[in-house]
Amino acid sequence: MPDEFQPDAVNVDDANARPKPGRLRVGVVGAGRVGAVLGAALRQAGHTVIGASGVSEESVSRIDTLLPGVPNLDPEAIVRAADLVLVTVPDDSLEEIVTGLAAVDAWRPGQIAVHACGRYGTEVLAAAAGKGVLTLAIHPAMTFTGTSLDHTRLVNATFAVSAPAGVLPIALALAVEMGGEPIVIADEDRPAYHAAICHAANHVVTAVTQSSAVLARMGVAEPGKLLGPVVHASVEGAVSEAPGAVTMLTGPVVRGDARTVAAHVEALSSDPDIMQAYIAMARATADLALAGGRIGPAQYADLIAALGSAGAPPMSGDAP
Repeated sequence: MPDEFQPDAVNVDDANARPKPGRLRVGVVGAGRVGAVLGAALRQAGHTVIGASGVSEESVSRIDTLLPGVPNLDPEAIVRAADLVLVTVPDDSLEEIVTGLAAVDAWRPGQIAVHACGRYGTEVLAAAAGKGVLTLAIHPAMTFTGTSLDHTRLVNATFAVSAPAGVLPIALALAVEMGGEPIVIADEDRPAYHAAICHAANHVVTAVTQSSAVLARMGVAEPGKLLGPVVHASVEGAVSEAPGAVTMLTGPVVRGDARTVAAHVEALSSDPDIMQAYIAMARATADLALAGGRIGPAQYADLIAALGSAGAPPMSGDAP
């Protein structure tokens, strides 16, 4: 077991045990992939994890592995005992759980409540704030495995932080303690921020999965080996050039090769789901290429026709 995940020297069975001066009693409500890892990171920073809640076999295993010696308690007991509560539950359950804990007066003034959902700012913690709790939103922009590997990956990861101005320094400090590099995102910008993260991360996986399926059907034994170099180079190039990554675009769309694009659409027609995903992304790529001056209006029109959408206006607003 890595040193960072060894049990604290304090008696974690005593939920009322006081941590060292300047340190907090931390409770984890929802020991999923994110909660257990963030709890372990705060523990490594010197805070005392007094309890974590987990029902599923996977959650119980994470508590045992990432937070050894920490008792599995029910959420109400955790909130009543903790100074800082990580509410790391699924997005759609977050408000309901926080509100339910407020209904039984589990929250108390001066506590800190933190959630790690990308979608929300602090508004989803309003029920706790109404009880005098300091509310923070801290979202590590990374994919979690729920294992000790994540602790290393937290270091220098970007953390999107949202909090009222008076407590923003606390949120920034916690992000730094967990190893991250914080950036401030306004509450109202959180849905767009999260959409951008998901669009980039999740849809790359979708595209690679679909492309692998096409290659596998034609007998390519290791699609990942074929796709790996080109995908890695493309992603790394785009990230290094962002937000001006239009210069990194390659392929038939940015060359204006409408007949090649039409051949692609025809070749994928046997799988409508993949074909429609290709058309949507090719259309978006054409819009970027037009807006960035990589292709002209006539080439754009030919590409849109090849994609079967000749009558649709350009998404960029620069009508040919």
